[in-house]
Amino acid sequence: MTSAPTDKKKLFLLDAFALIYRSYFAFANNPRINSKGLNTSAIFGFTNTLLEILNKEKPTHIAVVFDTAAKTQRHVDFTEYKANREEMPEDLSLALPYIFKLIEGFNIATISYDGFEADDVIGTLAKKAEQHGYITYMMTPDKDYGQLVSENIFIYKPARMGNGAEILGVEEICKKWEIERVDQVIDILGLMGDKVDNIPGIPGVGEKTAMQLIKDFGSIENVLQNTDKLKGKLKEKVEANVDKAILSKKLATIIIDVPVDVDEEQLIRKDLNKEMLSELFKELEFRQLASRLLGEDIPGKLENESATKKKKDTNQIDMFALASDTSQEAEATEEPVVYKTAETVLHNYILVTTAEERTELVNKLMQQKSVCFDTETTDLDTFFAELVGMSFSFKENEAYYVAVPADKQEAQQIANEFKPFFESESIEKIAQNIKYDYMVLLNYGVTVKGKWFDTMLAHYLIQPDMRHGMDVLAETYLGYQPIQIDSLIGKKGKNQLSMRDVELEKIKEYAAEDADVTFQLKQKFEPLLNETFTKSIFETVEIPLVPVLAQMEAEGVNVDVKSLEVFSQELATDIAVIEKEIIELAGTNFNIASPKQLGDILFEVLKIDEKAKKTKTGQYATGEEVLAKLVNKHPIINKILDFRELVKLKNTYVDALPLLINSKTGRIHTSYNQAVAATGRLSSNNPNLQNIPIRTEKGRLIRKAFIPRNQDSVLLSADYSQIELRVIASLSGDAGMIEAFNNHEDIHTATAAKVWNVPFDEVTKDMRSKAKTVNFGIIYGISAFGLSERINISRTEAKEIIEQYFEKYAGVKKYMDESILKAKKDGFVETMLGRRRYLRDINSANAVVRGFAERNAINAPIQGTAADMIKIAMINTFKALNDNGFKSKMILQVHDELVFDVYKNEVETIKPLIKENMQNAIKLAVPLEVELGSGINWLEAH
Repeated sequence: MTSAPTDKKKLFLLDAFALIYRSYFAFANNPRINSKGLNTSAIFGFTNTLLEILNKEKPTHIAVVFDTAAKTQRHVDFTEYKANREEMPEDLSLALPYIFKLIEGFNIATISYDGFEADDVIGTLAKKAEQHGYITYMMTPDKDYGQLVSENIFIYKPARMGNGAEILGVEEICKKWEIERVDQVIDILGLMGDKVDNIPGIPGVGEKTAMQLIKDFGSIENVLQNTDKLKGKLKEKVEANVDKAILSKKLATIIIDVPVDVDEEQLIRKDLNKEMLSELFKELEFRQLASRLLGEDIPGKLENESATKKKKDTNQIDMFALASDTSQEAEATEEPVVYKTAETVLHNYILVTTAEERTELVNKLMQQKSVCFDTETTDLDTFFAELVGMSFSFKENEAYYVAVPADKQEAQQIANEFKPFFESESIEKIAQNIKYDYMVLLNYGVTVKGKWFDTMLAHYLIQPDMRHGMDVLAETYLGYQPIQIDSLIGKKGKNQLSMRDVELEKIKEYAAEDADVTFQLKQKFEPLLNETFTKSIFETVEIPLVPVLAQMEAEGVNVDVKSLEVFSQELATDIAVIEKEIIELAGTNFNIASPKQLGDILFEVLKIDEKAKKTKTGQYATGEEVLAKLVNKHPIINKILDFRELVKLKNTYVDALPLLINSKTGRIHTSYNQAVAATGRLSSNNPNLQNIPIRTEKGRLIRKAFIPRNQDSVLLSADYSQIELRVIASLSGDAGMIEAFNNHEDIHTATAAKVWNVPFDEVTKDMRSKAKTVNFGIIYGISAFGLSERINISRTEAKEIIEQYFEKYAGVKKYMDESILKAKKDGFVETMLGRRRYLRDINSANAVVRGFAERNAINAPIQGTAADMIKIAMINTFKALNDNGFKSKMILQVHDELVFDVYKNEVETIKPLIKENMQNAIKLAVPLEVELGSGINWLEAH
């Protein structure tokens, strides 16, 4: 690392918004909220940034440089410059005035200049300061500043994730970018562009290619003058985007002659304005910071103490204030967060390799009430995963790692040795994503029994909108940063190692740490399940569902590859035909799959819509929603929509499904994810069954390829009928809806009759169709505008329909209003079983953000209750099939439908059993209806 001289004047220039945003997002998973509801994350982080510099670097001169709202020359040169930038988060915009007060309290100068960005002002000041004998540190995480460094100008990258600050000079910049001169950073940035700032660059040229081009040619200008020396697609890309390359270089160049005039006296470091900081820290509730920096004692509780008191006093929990012990510790010290690691925490991880040591460990495990375990394997696919080792922990900072050899016979012997522990009903088993470990051990004839605690699923219920990976949980709740898998086996790619290749000592530390951390997380999450009243749904729904999903994944589904091959050929023919028709309608040849070329044809050549909208990149919008509104304006539109559907069917499903067939079983095995959708719905991948098309005739044909295991079986489909409408009827208690369902009336016809005030038997097909859209749209908070767009009526008519709906179904309107009020008061809504959805933006001043949260307040209890219902149905049906000794299997779950591979001689016996368990999953105020069908493929069964 470059060592800068210390005998000169030392100037620090802070890139304000880069550092403020960094501070804000550093607490994204665990925001700091004071008792007034203000998110103080950015203020707190920025305060620590100032303290880090002032205390450790001791600058003689300092300033904080801000962008302004004024347009710059870059916006003039390229109107789309920074057009992709999202609006500042509301929490952050509310924090900005406090940050300005904070800087004023620190007696630090703030500098900005209309028409120029902060990096231009910093570049100018740094170069001027150099001429006056200063050493300048540009404090920023922004890579663009590399073009400015010199003997006396450095980038100061602030400390992050436990790593110290980094100082970059000429040597480091040239090494990083593999260049000879720092100004060549501009050329690389110009070639590769910048998605954040919307600098186009040359499309298809990434960082590595850009670096190589500048290494070969020295500058963008030389690249453009020597395109004859380039080959293939790169040559085409460069020659087709000469103007973009030149423009991008200009946009990426930091201006160093901004007419900003700063008095040197302004920049001198001054004493703190303690009176101002005292008032500010009181308002922000930075108690320990005030004590340490100002020697004052601000009365009141720490942020986390306040949250605890609130929980005790009101029996409500602000889940956004819940934090780890380390977060409390950080509040007490007001130091930047530095995570604990295996290197800093005293621990005892024991390697177990001999038969005697394993026997001793099994004996210890058998004496415990609760043990955390984890498996290390060779593959993420449980069908191919072989045990490399197993780790166990039942005491904080202590764990055991059992090495398992590659020899299958020896590995099986070791698995057998631990079988008494795993199959003990009296010992609780703790794991992170226990389904994976459960399925791996099943490969060795070991069934994990007893009570289970899955930390991933526990956290999914505690904080459904957060990520649930072990690393982020450890950092958030334990203040601990686990060993990264990349440090053992390398990054993904052909050179990545297998876990078998890792030396024993390293894998022992990594694997034992996993068990230890997960054990500690369990201690954190168990009380939180009680405090959030989600323990019941954890123990009765999510945990019992795990072995059900494991069995379904293991069973898989049979696929008719030959029928898919035939279908693929049919689709290819249909695509070719429709492509020819589109070209003829357009009157010219073009690439239909290119949104840009398609937009030009539709709106420049055919002039279908004079007011056609453009995207932020300047091309016409041609998404499905846009085209759907234009179907009556030109016959080409329907052809394009058909073309897209056929191409998607062919590429995403028909051609892809055969590639997912497992070589061992000959079947497709989807993976079900419990902890992804915040609503409680299951998701799946490889393949994503939730997206299997059903609305179009061609799309439905995909289901024809899903077939029974053999000729002795059929597929049986069991589908809830209008489940979400039945749930809203039950939640709202609306008499009209309940009556319609209890009388087994068609709900859409009943709704149409009420809304249009006509007799039931006079409802037209068009009325029913519109009522159906309203019924389902209401669940998602549809507006008059949205309804008018969806069913192609005027906004006035749509408004009247919605008003009529709420007049006839007053209970539904009352439910919607009360759901929003509850969310505003409590910060969350709940399903019938207590699954929570936290809505932080429900009281937002931003109407768009608040509206989204309000729609979730209405919809989350409905979707979540429906999700809970099918999960319970799966658990109970699975148990009934096993208890009664049926050979038939439940193999798929898609939305509100369950699919079974059923032996023909069991069909009639199983049908009532499935129906009964689905209808009795959760008792509603209306009857649940289940539609059953069977056939030689999924399409026929459905």
